[in-house]
This record gives sequence, C-alpha cells and structure tokens, in this order.
Amino acid sequence: MHMKKQLTDLLSEIEKVKVKGSDKKEIGEVVFDSRKVKEDCLFVAVKGTHVDGHDYISQVFESGCRVVICENEPKEKPDDATIIVVADSSKALGVLASAFYGYPSRELNLVGVTGTNGKTTIATLLYNMAQMLGYKAGLFSTVTNYIAGKPMPATHTTPDAVSINRMMREMVDAGCEYCFMEVSSHAVDQNRIAGLSFNGGVFTNITHDHLDYHKTFKAYIDAKKGFFDQLDKEAFALTNADDKNGLVMVQNSKASCLTYSLREMANYKGRIIESMFEGMQLDIDGTEVWTPFVGYFNAQNLLAVYGASLLLGFDRPEVLVTLSNLQPVEGRFETIRSKEGKTAIVDYAHTPDALRNVIETINVIRQPNQQLITVVGAGGDRDVTKRPEMAHEAVVGSSKVILTSDNPRSEDPEKIIEDMMTGVAFADRMKVLSIVNRKEAIRTACMVATPGDIVLVAGKGHETYQEIKGIRHHFDDREVIREIFQC
Repeated sequence: MHMKKQLTDLLSEIEKVKVKGSDKKEIGEVVFDSRKVKEDCLFVAVKGTHVDGHDYISQVFESGCRVVICENEPKEKPDDATIIVVADSSKALGVLASAFYGYPSRELNLVGVTGTNGKTTIATLLYNMAQMLGYKAGLFSTVTNYIAGKPMPATHTTPDAVSINRMMREMVDAGCEYCFMEVSSHAVDQNRIAGLSFNGGVFTNITHDHLDYHKTFKAYIDAKKGFFDQLDKEAFALTNADDKNGLVMVQNSKASCLTYSLREMANYKGRIIESMFEGMQLDIDGTEVWTPFVGYFNAQNLLAVYGASLLLGFDRPEVLVTLSNLQPVEGRFETIRSKEGKTAIVDYAHTPDALRNVIETINVIRQPNQQLITVVGAGGDRDVTKRPEMAHEAVVGSSKVILTSDNPRSEDPEKIIEDMMTGVAFADRMKVLSIVNRKEAIRTACMVATPGDIVLVAGKGHETYQEIKGIRHHFDDREVIREIFQC
C-alpha cells in the first residue's frame, strides 16, 4: 500500500537521546508488536500496561528486523542494526506513525472529544452533521469507525497510533476533509494521540471511571486535561461550563477556549423548553429546535455539537436544521415499545453518573402512576469502587431494581452482584431482586411491568456480546427485549 520511507525522514521530528548505527535505511512498516515484525520493519519497543516491548528486541533481530527504537539500549545487537534511543518510546511511536503515513492529521480538520460520558454521541453526531452538510468525514468511536460513510469495526475507544494514522491516511485518500475522534484518558496517557495535529477539542464532563487504570481521580483528570494542554493556539477548546471541572480542563490550554451551557452564561447557550419520551424542544441561542433526543445530558451533547459545528465554520441556519434531523446513537436511550404500551429503554450507562443521568431523565418525563423498573449490572475486572454506587443510583431513582450480570469477564458474577448490594440501604432491599442470568433479568422486568411502565436496561447499550470467563457470547439487550415484546 505504501512506498518505503527513508529512516532519516521518519526521524526528523523525533527527540533522540542517542543513535547507534546507520540511519540511511529504507523502512517498509512501523511496528510495535514483535509478532508482526518483518525484515524491512522499524520496531518500536513500548512499555505497555501488561507487556514491555524491550523484552522482545532479541526476537525482533532474529526475525531480520534491523532498526529498533527503544528507551533502554539492548546489551547485544547485530553489527548491521540501528538502535535509536529515546526518552519516551510511546510518544516516539505516535510521531513516527504520523511521519510514516505522511502526517495525515495535518490534511484533516481533526476534532477530539473527551470526557467520561457523551464522547460517542458528540463525536458521532459531529460526523453525521458534516456528512449531512455535504462534506466527507471520518470517525473514530467506541461503536464503529467510519471512513467517508464506510464502516470499519472498532476494538478500542481510541485505537493505537499506527492504526489511527493508517486509517487517517485512508480518510484523506477517500477525500475526507473532517475527522472526529473520541479521545479516551487511556489514549492520552499512553501517547496514542502523540504526533496528531488537532484543530479542536471538546470536553463533555468528568466523573469517576477507569480508576482501575488511573488509580486516583486526580490522575484521571490530569490525563483528560493533558489533551487540552497539547492543543496549539490555532485550535479551539470547547468546554462544558455546567461541569465543575469544565474550566479546569482548559486552564493551561493555548487554544482559544469557549463554553457551552444549559445553566451558566456561555458562548453557546441552551435550555430545554419541553421534554417527552419522543424527544425535546430546545432553545439554542434564541432559536427553537425540536430534536428526537431525550434528556438533560443529551441537550448538553447537542449544544456541544452545535458549538463545535460553528467553530468549524459551518453555516448556523444549516447547522440548526441538521441538528433537528440528527438521530440518536445506537444503544444510547434507545426506546422500544410493546403493543400493550410498555416502554423499554436500552442505554450504555455504565458509570454511576451516566446511570443517574438516564434515571433522572426518565423520572422527569414519567407520570406518578408509571413505574420505572431498572435492570443493571457492573463489569468484571474493572473499577470495583463503582459497583455499590451503581446499585445505589439505580435504587434511589427506580420503583424496582433487578441486579444482574453485565460483562463479568473473568470474575464470578454473583460476587459482582454482592459488591453492588453493599450500596443498597437495608430499607430499600425489598425493591431489589438479583438474577444472575441477564436474559432472565430482562424477561422478569418486562413481565413485572404493566402497560405504561418503563423498563430501563442499562450498561451494555450497543454491545452485541457478553463476556463470561474470557469468552464472548452473542448477546444484545435490544434483541432480547424485541423477542419478549414480540415486536
């Protein structure tokens, strides 16, 4: 797919500590996985969370590779090998990948979206906005990556640096002018976005998540903030003034900082006029807009999309018309109705804050005679501290709660439910059931519901699998509900 690149050209923007051997070599591919090494590769030894690439350098030499970038120089090397020592090989990987594919991010209007909740919705809606306005665009998201309307499966919220740059080159070659990317805190921390040139960044909100990885809330905030610190002065930083950390995020950013809000004075101001399960009427900077989205958090998401669209130079009247034509993202407050008038809502909410947002949204709309029955679990091998909080949020806002399995992964699902139960006050235990089998839990909730009631199935949203004991089984909350509702 690519011509070979000169090593000297690839190294031009790398901060080198030391170079041993000749830099007059041709490179056919940049690789950080030792299993994928070929003779003409440049191998970057990265210290990952589970594996250290430095442990495989001798293997890489055996495979015929003769160019290695690393932080710690190997004791032995073939005579014809070139070793480039750098201070941070993960950062070098990003810059190298960018150089290898011809700096594709510089040819795109690239916007990154970061925060705990709302990333997928905002990035996807910005992508849809650009496409609907007649521009070709690319998208990196948790659900699916898109290149000018063509879907590519997604495995991580933010892919690795080599995959990002390869796909961005495909986007440029396909005629894309814009690219929208979910930027996870892991991606910032692991330098997966190093070497990319962003035109703008959007901040949604920040709540407890991924503390299994970042260990402290401050480290998590710093990772998110690191993205805005990297933006240059030509870029924009659009932040949520309704979040208490919204202005903290951009305080050290060189970018031009703007705000959106439903409550405060802001550059982009909105309010909810009317809300129902079918959608809501919004006032956006003095213009009324009907949208099929529901809930306070979605009003914030739409404001962010509106603000970013104007900052990209899109025409305001066209943006407002398109905003009312945008459709909700798969598995985000997705509504399914039965013939007898029961309503099921499938939502990806898998953090305490996201769950509270969805429940509050339902409770603003539902009538006093309508019950809310919530089905929720918590993921295995992930942040344990949020399990009791998830159960607490479910119980506080619902008429009945069924605790069940999410993706237990390698953990015992019953143990996860026990952890969740510690967040339920003794007086509330009467309204909580535990059903480990997720399908049975959903079936029970739908059967207990009477016409007019709402069943919220939270946690998995768009996912079409359940991971149990390391094996992924096909499972889709929406399919299960449609089968029960016979619709």
